[in-house]
Amino acid sequence: MTALMIGLAGPELTAQDKINLRHPLVCGVIFFKRNFVDYKQLTQLITATKAIKGDDCLFAVDQEGGRVIRFGLPFTQLDPLATIGDAFDSNPDKGKTYAHLHAWLMASELLSIGIDLSFAPVLDIDNGSNVIGDRAFSTDPDTVSTLGEIYCRSMQAAGMKTTGKHYPGHGTVVADSHVDLPIDDRLWDELENLDLKPFVQLIDAGCIDAMMLSHVIYSKSCDLPAGYSNVWNEILLRKKHGFRGISISDDLGMKAAECVGPVEKRYQACVDADIDMTLVCDFDLCTELLSNNRLKYLPRYTQKLSKIRRLKGQSTLDTDRPFWEQSRWQNARKALIHLRNS
Repeated sequence: MTALMIGLAGPELTAQDKINLRHPLVCGVIFFKRNFVDYKQLTQLITATKAIKGDDCLFAVDQEGGRVIRFGLPFTQLDPLATIGDAFDSNPDKGKTYAHLHAWLMASELLSIGIDLSFAPVLDIDNGSNVIGDRAFSTDPDTVSTLGEIYCRSMQAAGMKTTGKHYPGHGTVVADSHVDLPIDDRLWDELENLDLKPFVQLIDAGCIDAMMLSHVIYSKSCDLPAGYSNVWNEILLRKKHGFRGISISDDLGMKAAECVGPVEKRYQACVDADIDMTLVCDFDLCTELLSNNRLKYLPRYTQKLSKIRRLKGQSTLDTDRPFWEQSRWQNARKALIHLRNS
């Protein structure tokens, strides 16, 4: 079976949220802007969710920086990754320091309130995609690899596991998988020598704990999106590239994900591909899927849950105090601001 990470309706748990959370296939929660009012409310929501699911529940968010920030102040409003890449192009040492501070602040702030994962870093290249753009470090795959490794090491130093996305690369295909079905018709050699390079290099470096597969069809390899594909998840990611971490399929609510049918068929496609975990971010779609009586729990699923729970984070800050009161965070924040202004 494939574990589910689900979205919640809003800033407080509803009766249906509580029902959804109790389903045995649900292993975690992904948060969005709709779930955030302020720091106090967010911590209360996390506490209420833990009261239902326990401490093993994974909490995640996309807090990349730039266009993709779910939590407002007091969380640092980080720059897009392209800003780091631009700094690296003009001064490599500055760019490397920027990547370190950006990653450490992001991870430390989230971990301090019980968020285990920010699905980061983006390892796509900026090569014409309507959805990637400045979410990527660079147009150059070697720069993405260099900065991506620093970013991963800094996340891990803060106590957070890393998630490379969107394997095997969403940066060159133009269409946005949130609203369309992107099809990449390039030959294998073209993909391997460009988009795939950062993913392979960071797998080899041993700094990727989880990998999020895209909802893009790479037609020369498989007629299914990568997140539904045994070819990409098993034959290529695991066997060819030697990845030993957690595989994650992108949100089943995206337009591209609809290509195999209604939500129960999308979930089954993830099961067939032996994906470890998939996201169902839309509350109504989540409720529809979990209400399906054919969605059965299997005993061997317990083994997969044990594997997924390795993604739990461990804060290196004092979790009994707000992060902004702590000297390590204050010093890192000052250094980031100085770097921005230099």
